[in-house]
Amino acid sequence: MSQTVSRAERPERQIGQRLADEFRFHTRLQGPIAALSLLRRSLALAEVSMIAYLTPEQCNLAAGRLGFTGGKYFSVRGSQAYWFHNEHDSVIVIRGTEPNRWNDIKADANAITALAETVGRVHRGFKRETDELWPLLEKALEADRRTLWFTGHSLGGAMATICAARCLLSYIHSEPAELHTFGSPRVGCQRYISHAPIAHYRWVNNNDIVTRVPPVWLGYRHGGQELYLDHLGRIRQLSGWTRIADRLRGFGKGLLRFRIDQLGDHSTLDYIAHVFEAVRREESGGEQHQERPEARYANTAQADSGMVRPDRGQHPAAPAGQTIGSASASAR
Repeated sequence: MSQTVSRAERPERQIGQRLADEFRFHTRLQGPIAALSLLRRSLALAEVSMIAYLTPEQCNLAAGRLGFTGGKYFSVRGSQAYWFHNEHDSVIVIRGTEPNRWNDIKADANAITALAETVGRVHRGFKRETDELWPLLEKALEADRRTLWFTGHSLGGAMATICAARCLLSYIHSEPAELHTFGSPRVGCQRYISHAPIAHYRWVNNNDIVTRVPPVWLGYRHGGQELYLDHLGRIRQLSGWTRIADRLRGFGKGLLRFRIDQLGDHSTLDYIAHVFEAVRREESGGEQHQERPEARYANTAQADSGMVRPDRGQHPAAPAGQTIGSASASAR
């Protein structure tokens, strides 16, 4: 019997308790990511952001199903990242917020800014976590010549933003082709978010509360090109009172489903389902029926012609019987 997710707002730690075989994936990379449409690129990187919540062993299997043939796991005092790659591309994904991890809670709650390594001011908690991870990632990427992408959900999106900026200014050859973030909080002041010219696509799902912190009155700003998903999961350009009205509709819709929309809209499953529907609409030229995110993303016993089915022999991210290589640093 397959396991399903009964509420989209369940905390992301429950994704981490699941197996790779319990998911269907909408992405199967068979060529360069750059050859895909913007929405297809976002969908692929949203799924990469989701699998980062799995255990390293399960993440390895899931990465293979997405089309990666190699990978490495990095962990430093609770901060975690993966480097996935294949013939064409390298992807750096930072693991997002887990409510049961003290480091993540401290990073989200610590809204005090600190001087950035370049210009302006950046969130102290996000900077501290990135300070520990980036040297390992930078070292791993030294000899890499593939097209490089950065992504992350929640705290992972904030840290991916900082890592991408550091990569752009680093001594290494690699430069970020694009940065895709999902449900990311604000990272720093206007000077900081403007100092590194990176193609950044920042997804915001309706009432996702994390995208509204830390507050603007503390000097924080968002960067990149916002892709806003309305209460029906459609990409819209809304601002001012029209966005407030849309959020109220989403809140009311959430109440009818017995969920707190501000938390439920932060789910990676919601982001993936909505981006996938946007892909379907774009590729079909019309509107598509929208399933609930948890229904669409749960695995079933029937084959789905549009998805890659579980196959442990199918291009694993590490050789069969092995897990992704790891790099870690213990607490000092």
